[in-house]
Amino acid sequence: MTAAPADVISWGRERARTGRWRGDDHVAYLTPVANAPLLSADFVKRCLGALADRGYERVVTAALSPLEQAGFLAAGFDVEQRLHLLTIDLVPLLPPAPPGLRLRRVPRRRRGEVLEVDRAAFPPFWQLDDAGLVDSLKATPAVRFRMAVADGRGGPVTGYAICGRSGSRGFVQRLAVHPEYQGTGTGRRLLLDGLRWLASRGATTAAVNTQEGNDAALSLYTSTGFREEPVGLSVLSAGLR
Repeated sequence: MTAAPADVISWGRERARTGRWRGDDHVAYLTPVANAPLLSADFVKRCLGALADRGYERVVTAALSPLEQAGFLAAGFDVEQRLHLLTIDLVPLLPPAPPGLRLRRVPRRRRGEVLEVDRAAFPPFWQLDDAGLVDSLKATPAVRFRMAVADGRGGPVTGYAICGRSGSRGFVQRLAVHPEYQGTGTGRRLLLDGLRWLASRGATTAAVNTQEGNDAALSLYTSTGFREEPVGLSVLSAGLR
């Protein structure tokens, strides 16, 4: 069993990415690597041992499908959070974006402001840190990272979106609007911009997930044309002490 420089744990053909969860030295994340075999319970247990040796006290996963969850549950993980999974077909013409709001590419110097919006928009468990933002930007081969800015080019960041494409599949990986600007059409503008970009790059479908109880986000997605899948996703967790 080896840990690669990119912090990928491997054993035979099985591989999983790991690192600190949201910058917490006591909590690790463990998630399957894309296009790799489903993780077995034996492999997950080996990963837990390796993470305990590194000093972690708890492990959480990314949002996993029921098939992906099987090895984790058999290794002793429990459900931490349940998520709605929604999908949309991108082939029909998408509705027009709300007028009057310009979006901009996010320069590196303004990523701190983006993270401030993220912290204001999400509860602590879901908030991104610098590493989490970088992971989101690297999760797919092609990515679009846009922000909404109040009062022209130099105003404060009011919201942002990360959308990614892998083959014909698109993903709304992150969408956040500062609470002071929610209900202004900012989220819808960011969402439609990302979906139109995905369609222009050859994606035929897009998926997004949101935690149970986030009715505002669920309403935004369904009113845009997303449909809720019958089986959702779950974030799992396990203690190491």
